[in-house]
Amino acid sequence: MSVTLKDVAALAGVSRSAVSRTFTEGASVSAKTRSKVEKAARELGYSPNALASSLTTGRTKLIGLISNNFHNPIFLEVFDQFTRALQERGLRPLIVNLTDETEPANSVRMLRQYSVDAAIVASSTLPPSFAKAFHDAGVPVVHTFGRSATSPEVHVVGIDNVECGRMAARELLSRGYTHVGYLGGPKDATSALDRYRGFTEELADHPEVEVTHCFAGAYSFEAGRDAMLRLLVGAPAEAYFCGDDILSVGALSALENHGLKPGQDIGIIGLNDMEMSRWENINLTTIHQPIKQIITSSVNLVVEMLKEPQRYPEARIFPCRVIERGTLRPRP
Repeated sequence: MSVTLKDVAALAGVSRSAVSRTFTEGASVSAKTRSKVEKAARELGYSPNALASSLTTGRTKLIGLISNNFHNPIFLEVFDQFTRALQERGLRPLIVNLTDETEPANSVRMLRQYSVDAAIVASSTLPPSFAKAFHDAGVPVVHTFGRSATSPEVHVVGIDNVECGRMAARELLSRGYTHVGYLGGPKDATSALDRYRGFTEELADHPEVEVTHCFAGAYSFEAGRDAMLRLLVGAPAEAYFCGDDILSVGALSALENHGLKPGQDIGIIGLNDMEMSRWENINLTTIHQPIKQIITSSVNLVVEMLKEPQRYPEARIFPCRVIERGTLRPRP
């Protein structure tokens, strides 16, 4: 038989309500009573029932963690850091897989059924309107890796994808490339469009540089490989900004199949700096996205929203930097 709250109360010599208050965050209980209850709980091996506590507090401490791109291994890192960060703050992540989902209604309905206290939309491809649907339904929400804006309608934490496109263009220009290409993610993804915009705007001031572009079907290894294989059939560029590391890894695989060496025959620069990019056999030059800081800031915002649900939406945008490895030719 499992140990109950009544058992703890009997051993501690206090009322059941005193035990309940001891394990209810923010409830009033004297230091003497708390000590007696905690001692009895340790002796009996008692753990409070989280679901029962939620009936008392009105808070489940469940946080919906939503993503729509499980094909990209970067999200193994993202979910590892998110789940640990939430649990360290006494919150419980509820992971929701929205692969191929574009309408938020079903997701909003499901999370309300689970009575989540808040939601985190962890996606660089979903539009701002997706996260706003949670806000409109009364669910506090943070859009992590969302589209940056000066006056966001919901909390946004991430990077400036337009500026990242500019950074990639400047990096290719600094190495003397005169024919460059953009290999982006899905053409309807906000991140792919913003990175393309920054890339082409920066290169617009350099008419001597030929610019081409294509969009892959997904942020995945297979999509990046297939796109590069198609490009190699024609007249490929001298270097490509692949709008994501996993696209870059797929492109590198295609180059290897054609006997081409990255950095020597065709240059590649990615974006994210995921763990795989640092492997010796990949050694990808890329733009580092500060994922740990973004996730920490997102969780902090969730905690702050739980205390202040009407908190005014803000955008927290983190700077990126180029990580030099071996897939671009050296600067002159």
